Amino acid sequence: MIRFLSKPWLLLSLAASLATSACSGSGDGVVLFSVDDDKALGTKVAAKTDSTYQASGQLLQRSANPQVYQLLDGVVNRVLNSGQLTYRNEFPWDVKIIKDDNIQNAFATPGGHIYVFTGLIKYLDNESQLAGVLGHEIAHADRRHTSKQLQQQYGISLLLSLVLGENPNQLVTIASELGQLKFSRDFEREADLYSVKYLNGTGYYACNGTAGFFEKAQKEGQTGGTPEFLSTHPDPGSRVEAINTEAQTEGCTGRTVDNTNFDKLKSLL
Repeated sequence: MIRFLSKPWLLLSLAASLATSACSGSGDGVVLFSVDDDKALGTKVAAKTDSTYQASGQLLQRSANPQVYQLLDGVVNRVLNSGQLTYRNEFPWDVKIIKDDNIQNAFATPGGHIYVFTGLIKYLDNESQLAGVLGHEIAHADRRHTSKQLQQQYGISLLLSLVLGENPNQLVTIASELGQLKFSRDFEREADLYSVKYLNGTGYYACNGTAGFFEKAQKEGQTGGTPEFLSTHPDPGSRVEAINTEAQTEGCTGRTVDNTNFDKLKSLL
């Protein structure tokens, strides 16, 4: 159970964090609230996101789709158990599917709640690509990029107020806009490289799976529509090269994965 700190203690912690940030000169890259607050904020945002998609009938429930989630969890758990995550045991790490074949996107809340659209799963060619994209979103949460980006966009005071149960209307806004949150290039590159590390740690997936997705999207973007994922995760060109270079360095590009379960997953959606 998460214990919420009283406001005076939060203010003291914030003051200490601000002082540390000021001394280090790296305020833009520092999360000015605790991991427990990160989890609390993620829980609130995820609950609001769930209710929104439940109301529209788009959130695939685990109880009604056990085989779908069994197949998806098989991919997710390989990535989570790669031994490379910082907050593997601290964050809840649940992945949910949103039914919309027209949207090819995925996003992460603070604290390890991941959402992926059916349109993205159906767009991908193989399980290594799915693992790569999920690894990328897991990295955004595990490296606390989502929290840092929200902090930069909305300010620490507002985020702390959400943790304390205040500003419910603003919580609705953040939850509705999270899928369109745009990260800095540094955050995107770091998520790419950690995706490689995660997939390498599985000992199973070709660890440049994310690059395969980007390459497909680039080719199709030249002739028509571009996946929404690229509008929120821009500049794939140099990132493809960086992903492949890192994967070659780690020697994990040539793995061949049986796609039977992946094909079954797509057929069930």
